[in-house]
Amino acid sequence: MSTTPNNEKSDKAVPFTTADDAAKLVNGTTPSSTAAADLVNRAADKAHATIDRLATAAAPKAQQLQKSLEDTNELIHDRAERLRLTGNEWCDTMRANVREHPLMAVGTALAVGLLIARLTR
Repeated sequence: MSTTPNNEKSDKAVPFTTADDAAKLVNGTTPSSTAAADLVNRAADKAHATIDRLATAAAPKAQQLQKSLEDTNELIHDRAERLRLTGNEWCDTMRANVREHPLMAVGTALAVGLLIARLTR
């Protein structure tokens, strides 16, 4: 383990960066170095296997989540469009009623205004 903090640069050279580099480094050296290289190789192989297994398990879940989000997005857009159409229909209906019965519209507006005035006093 390095004693250099993460935010400081170290002047020490890294002895190897991959398992192959470690194996090349220890060729022709003592048996304990070869054992260390074998240990590094096994650890790297296990790490790769674990990452592959996790990626394989996560891929279907990610696709399922993406499909669910797409379906939800489509549903929200459909409902928003229906609400817009319903609001437009109500406005058109109210305009038609006011055009057909203008005096009733003015009387209703006056009554609602008086009611609001009384309630706010």
